[in-house]
Amino acid sequence: MSRLSTLFVAALAGLFMSTTHAASTSERSRTPTIVLVHGAFADASSWNGVIPKLQAEGYEVIAVANPLRSLSGDSAYVSSILKTIEGPVVLVGHSYGGAVINNAAVGRDNVKALVLVAGFAPEAGESSADLVGKFPGATLGSALAAPVPLEGGHNDLYIKQSQFREPFAADLPAAAVKLAAATQRPITDVAFGEPSGEPAWKTLPTWFIYGSADHAIPPASHAFMAERAKARRVQVIKGASHVVMLSHPAEVAKMILEAATATTSATAS
Repeated sequence: MSRLSTLFVAALAGLFMSTTHAASTSERSRTPTIVLVHGAFADASSWNGVIPKLQAEGYEVIAVANPLRSLSGDSAYVSSILKTIEGPVVLVGHSYGGAVINNAAVGRDNVKALVLVAGFAPEAGESSADLVGKFPGATLGSALAAPVPLEGGHNDLYIKQSQFREPFAADLPAAAVKLAAATQRPITDVAFGEPSGEPAWKTLPTWFIYGSADHAIPPASHAFMAERAKARRVQVIKGASHVVMLSHPAEVAKMILEAATATTSATAS
């Protein structure tokens, strides 16, 4: 082969590799990163049953450590993480984490979808506490332990370990309930009572999944929020408790994957 032919083949191979790399980079940019935000009385390990199912489908997953200090502060923290992620994001929130993601996503153009897993979707000026009390059926309040005073006049809230199961995790095995109760992370009273800003569900496609036996947030509140947000799809897991991602991880993962697939299709079109 002449020197000219060799150079031509090398150039052609380089062009092919460059095109392939560009295509793979473009493909990665269209595949969303899934960001999971836990709620009150929990930590990022509450997603442990869901994460492997998402990773098995090829998605990058980040389970954020939600500070649980204030809605505005927690939302700003999650928003700062979203800022570092290249490409589209599917943002998932459980319980109080739903209020957080609805505030954190505002102004972050890379967030393409929200998934509320037994999560709050407040209106502007509305708090998580407002939504709990909007309909009957919540029993979590009576299970709270005496508040732990903090400097500045606020309080940390815990659930009594002896009463953790019924309002929060009634469909988990006894051993799992004891572990969750012992490792719960407190939330401040101010976080529950702080009004939301303008929420992201008004501009982003939103999916909802929750249990029919949720005693922390009444199912009627979930239904109200899903209808108000004009949800893409709503799934009610019969008999599931508030921690539906722990008791029904396959169904929760499937819902998240549905949102991720819809996001990928929309980005590619």
